[in-house]
Amino acid sequence: MRVAAVHAAPVYMDKEATTQKVIDLIRQAGERGIRLLVFPETFIPGYPYFIECYPRSASRCDCAQSVVTQGKEISAIQSACRETGVAISLGVLGTHGRRIPLFNSQINVDGNGELLGVHRKLQPTYVERAVWACGSGATLKTYKTGDGYNLGGLCCWENTMHLARQALVEQNEHIHAAAWPALSVLAGFEAVADIQIEALMKSHALMCQTFVVCASSYVDEGCLAWMDENLGSQSLLKKGGGWSAVVHPFCEVLAGPHTSETECMLEAEIELRELLRPLWRVMQSRGFQE
Repeated sequence: MRVAAVHAAPVYMDKEATTQKVIDLIRQAGERGIRLLVFPETFIPGYPYFIECYPRSASRCDCAQSVVTQGKEISAIQSACRETGVAISLGVLGTHGRRIPLFNSQINVDGNGELLGVHRKLQPTYVERAVWACGSGATLKTYKTGDGYNLGGLCCWENTMHLARQALVEQNEHIHAAAWPALSVLAGFEAVADIQIEALMKSHALMCQTFVVCASSYVDEGCLAWMDENLGSQSLLKKGGGWSAVVHPFCEVLAGPHTSETECMLEAEIELRELLRPLWRVMQSRGFQE
């Protein structure tokens, strides 16, 4: 089965244009025979880097660009999945439809266009709490897809939460969709961000014996221009960043890692039968209850 991680930048703070970009990428994936496509964290409408400064006008814009789970943007994306047979895990800024509260969400859509479910980030990280609400453990699920594998996922620093990871292991996660923003372009984080992400992704792959598809966005000129317009000149954020890859349960990197400001799909052929190998019996992340 062919899977891919999207390493791309959204059309920053423009949900309609970014929705169209998502649809275009899904169609490209379909043409390449990709069966699962994983997108970065809050790809629609873009990660709110401005929260470090908490400008109210920028926060209002972020709210206005949020996505309703049953809204027109997701409906159009479901149609693209149905047309191409591509399943996706898509990071969005989600809402119930009342605009608040806002949730960092992963929308999971099967290759037949069915909405499998929505995961909401359990605990927003650091200043993310200024703009996002806490998700519920009720959304900590794996989803059985039409291709027969169980799809789970976590957003950014949720991947450090041992019990959240264990909850997915207990549900026999086969493929882990890890969604990230660009972190290595934040002032003070340049030297360690990519190293930490790589460590977390390989740790989850090995300890949970699952394939990991890690998708990060990067910061482009459009994002920086938006920041300048709404915040004025700033030095907290620069162009580039992101760490995207596909990781095997033995920690081998099957595609990537990719860290530049060049847009791409990191594609890899995976064999789900490899999850039945003897190492699974050695690791026994779920204990011996089975």
